[in-house]
Amino acid sequence: MSDKTERNRLDKIYTRGGDKGKTSLAMGGRLSKADDHIKALGEVDELNCQLGVLIATLPAGHQLAASLQQIQNILFDMGAELAMNSTDYPPLAQAFIDTLEQQLDQLNSGLPALREFILPGGNISAAHCHLARAVCRRAERQLIQLASTEKSFPQAIKYLNRLSDYLFVAARHLNLQENGSEIYWQPSGK
Repeated sequence: MSDKTERNRLDKIYTRGGDKGKTSLAMGGRLSKADDHIKALGEVDELNCQLGVLIATLPAGHQLAASLQQIQNILFDMGAELAMNSTDYPPLAQAFIDTLEQQLDQLNSGLPALREFILPGGNISAAHCHLARAVCRRAERQLIQLASTEKSFPQAIKYLNRLSDYLFVAARHLNLQENGSEIYWQPSGK
């Protein structure tokens, strides 16, 4: 098919269909934009955006960039599963969870034992990684809320749970690279 006859995926960005506060899932049916299902899709999208910001802060060729981009693709798959909302649509594969656990274990093996609580922050990449972790936890909570009223998404929930752990460890890794340091919590002594 030539470029002139090839059709774009999105011919028009705006449709005006959501002007009254409703939107559609991929299989049809209108839902309020405040519906738990739409909130879950939004949380996963926000997490993906936050990972994009994190990647943008990394130096070119950084060892975490490829893993984080793969995670972004998996989050997009998760969004597709949520948008399809059909038992015919395959759930997130266990292999993605297994791979994430392996990457988490590998990153964690190079870190010193954690004996104190650490504060989110440090260098800019680690700070964005901590923010992504917090957004990930929110997305997980929203999926759990959705699962209490609708179709359950157990693999997606499991993936987000593991991903928040991965992002915590990745933030530590980013802070400790090249003789960096972590910021420890100092109780305020109330």
